Amino acid sequence: MSIALERPTTTAGATVGDLMNRPELQISDDATADTAMDILLSSGADHLLVRDEDGRCAGLLTRLHLAPFQARSWYTERTPVRDILHDRAPFATADMPAAHAVAAMRARGLDAWPVIDHDGHAIGLLAA
Repeated sequence: MSIALERPTTTAGATVGDLMNRPELQISDDATADTAMDILLSSGADHLLVRDEDGRCAGLLTRLHLAPFQARSWYTERTPVRDILHDRAPFATADMPAAHAVAAMRARGLDAWPVIDHDGHAIGLLAA
């Protein structure tokens, strides 16, 4: 006998953990802007989760953040992701009420928001 789990269709009573997706693409904060652009272009994704040297979530990098680096100069070959302005903490947690997370995303103008565990590691991504 199998039981199908359904995801809530509204945020009423739901938590971020109920609505988040697993983070698919992640990049180290010491990777270069060129590498980040290559990953985004080859995957067709709009964003990458950024990890610090300890594996904790350091933010979300989008195509818009990488737009100034599209010229692909010597500068982009040497610029680490950590030096690019990108969306940083605070992040959502799985136990946060979804309605609060949606309001925070609207207030910050975010299309996606990293979800972290209590140690700071990315466990999901909440999309608008």
